[in-house]
Amino acid sequence: MSDPRVSHIPPQAAPVRLWHLAFRSRNLVIGGALTLIFVAAALISFVWTPFDITQLDIANKIKSPSARNPLGTDHFGRDILSMIMVGARTSIAVAVVAVGIGMLFGVPLGLWAAARKGSLLDEVIMRANDLIFAFPALLIAIMITAALGPSAINAIAAIGIFNIPVFARITRSGALSLWQREFVMAARVSGKNAARISVEHILPNVTNLLIVQGTIQFSLGILAEAGLSYVGLGAQPPIPSWGRMLADSQTMISFAPHMALFPGLAILLTVLGLNLMGDGLRDLFDPKLRRSRQ
Repeated sequence: MSDPRVSHIPPQAAPVRLWHLAFRSRNLVIGGALTLIFVAAALISFVWTPFDITQLDIANKIKSPSARNPLGTDHFGRDILSMIMVGARTSIAVAVVAVGIGMLFGVPLGLWAAARKGSLLDEVIMRANDLIFAFPALLIAIMITAALGPSAINAIAAIGIFNIPVFARITRSGALSLWQREFVMAARVSGKNAARISVEHILPNVTNLLIVQGTIQFSLGILAEAGLSYVGLGAQPPIPSWGRMLADSQTMISFAPHMALFPGLAILLTVLGLNLMGDGLRDLFDPKLRRSRQ
């Protein structure tokens, strides 16, 4: 006789319900749409842009938006729309790799610290995190890139290093609440060691937290890359960057405001989209938050 307390919902019903709730989340839909636009622009730029960004056209420099150049041209006559499309590649690539570095090192450290709660190892990992958090993220990135030299690779390393303690802390926090759960205790009784439990039982249950945090760190990575490029420590010419486009426009903003307006809007809308998407994902994965906003 079957247990009446067991829900006989088809396995495919949960993903279907999740998708239904996702499309009902205004933040997730708007954020996802904004993010998709800039990801699509970056991908399209690999095969097509309105103009070749490596070609200078001094005769058409600092032109206002027109039918030929919808977003105008810069001080070298380059098409700003094309520059923004290619610059999206730089921002997204730096942010993706930096977040990947943070997850690659931070998640195992967080799992390790949670499994050894109260030990010397746990204290060392957490105090090292506190030391890094004592400095603003952008300041650490500037210090590292200034020491290693300006380049996109060094910008990735600098942003990635700051992401490590972020993911270590969020992973440890989520894992600690799971170590006292019945399914973990059952795994320990069955003879599994701490490393196997962390990988097989703890990690799958903190994945939702990591996805949400990854989205937030992705937006911060784009901001950090733009900030580093603005001060000349990020991607170097001829690689386009939204931050450097803003830096190039600062002395011309009085008579060519479009040079600063459109790269600034690109940064604003991308970061806004990612933050809205992160907010929507947090609501989607946390039933308590979802109910409180309904």
